[in-house]
Amino acid sequence: MLATIGAEPYLWGMTQALQESTRPAAPFAFDNSYARLPQQFFTRQAPSQAAEPWLIKLNEPLAEELGLDIEALKRDGAAIFSGNLVPEGADPLAMAYAGHQFGSFVPLLGDGRAILLGEVIDRNGQRRDIQLKGAGQTAYSRRGDGRAALGPVLREYIVSEAMYALGLPATRALAAVSTGQPVYRENILPGAVFTRVAASHIRVGTFQFFAARGDTDGVRALADYVIDRHYPHLKDTDNPYLALYEAVCERQAALIAKWLHIGFIHGVMNTDNMTISGETIDFGPCAFMDAYDPRTVFSSIDQGGRYSYANQPGIGQWNLARLGETLLPLFNADAEKAVELANAVIQQYGERFQIHWLRGMREKIGLATVEDSDLDLIQSLLAAMQASQADFTLALRRLCDCAAPGDGEALFLSTFREPEGAREWLARWCDRLTRDSGRTAADRRAAMRAVNPAFIPRNHRIEQAINAAVEDADFSLFEALLAVLSKPYDDQPDFLAYMEPPKPEERVLQTFCGT
Repeated sequence: MLATIGAEPYLWGMTQALQESTRPAAPFAFDNSYARLPQQFFTRQAPSQAAEPWLIKLNEPLAEELGLDIEALKRDGAAIFSGNLVPEGADPLAMAYAGHQFGSFVPLLGDGRAILLGEVIDRNGQRRDIQLKGAGQTAYSRRGDGRAALGPVLREYIVSEAMYALGLPATRALAAVSTGQPVYRENILPGAVFTRVAASHIRVGTFQFFAARGDTDGVRALADYVIDRHYPHLKDTDNPYLALYEAVCERQAALIAKWLHIGFIHGVMNTDNMTISGETIDFGPCAFMDAYDPRTVFSSIDQGGRYSYANQPGIGQWNLARLGETLLPLFNADAEKAVELANAVIQQYGERFQIHWLRGMREKIGLATVEDSDLDLIQSLLAAMQASQADFTLALRRLCDCAAPGDGEALFLSTFREPEGAREWLARWCDRLTRDSGRTAADRRAAMRAVNPAFIPRNHRIEQAINAAVEDADFSLFEALLAVLSKPYDDQPDFLAYMEPPKPEERVLQTFCGT
């Protein structure tokens, strides 16, 4: 059923209705560089009006980091973050881009339900995008309504903030607003708008948009803009465009390695969902793995497992190869030489990913030194986890306590259905630790706990929070989950249940884009 989003006590205490408001609002100090690019980069687009906007959540720490006027946002946030009130200095636009979706190229995608309000310079001097998702139709909506349902908005808020707390580069959640009007999908659902903050929203698909049209000048203008905004140290290199390609590949190799370290599965790694800045973006069908299985897929639209957990590094390389193709004319005037230069970079990606992944896995199992046999030791642990359906996050967290005296070994083994293989692995691991000198057992345990989270946004917990909000307008589970996930590496004894994997009847086997 469609929940009525009205003046419940929870919402009333957090927001103020601003129907037909004409009061000026200037909580943002905008400096909109993307809007100064040529017209073919975007279409100017005002947000649509929401019927009865209510502010569900304002991320005040992030607002503070961005240098925003928090009191103005508390006062006018429902109107601003729903699109009803465009703040002073904003220059709303929908960005143009293309992309490979599940391997098939679509020459025109663009922001079909997202509107970039503008950019601000945060307190650290970094330029950040402020974007509304679900604020109505744009020139790129095709047959869509440009709206978002409440469930996907809450999912993106939860997961993006969890990724930030886990220490991974990701877009951030600034606000969530209910619109007070329905959206029509398979069912009638309450509508909402999500406000996303990003280093930028430039994607591999943005370059593909211009390359597909033979617009080399557009590709060059975009590359120059990206270098100025994200990689200014590359300006004085011998070949800035090739150096840009190398830098983007390096950031993506490091990012995807970190995804694997925490069991994250993006679910829809199309080229339009890979940022040039190196941030994780678009959390529609994403999920975190429970029992370890490299073949794990959650996305309902990924029928062939293209974007499974184990396939993500290879897909990253495939996407980056597509980026390289768009940049070839900038690498060298000689086409053959340009391809040779690009191939050398993309081949290095695999090596760079392996370095990042292996370094991170060594840290997760408490190794500070390097031995050739470490890769086999790590792979043997993963094989034992897969064979016994051990929970990826919980097993590694409990391994931390095996590094110091106590009952850690029993707890670790209890995560395995058949513990014999894990017991044999522990013996190998303990032997390896005798050659990993220089730290006390307590120091090793502390270092492992700093990279092995106790809490992740488990799928069943997210679904419970979403269902309570959608069906009963109850946001208490949403708030509780955000609070727990803000400290993923702490013990939090009052929330031990959030560490546990789902019971069989709680398992969530599919996730959805929610578009």
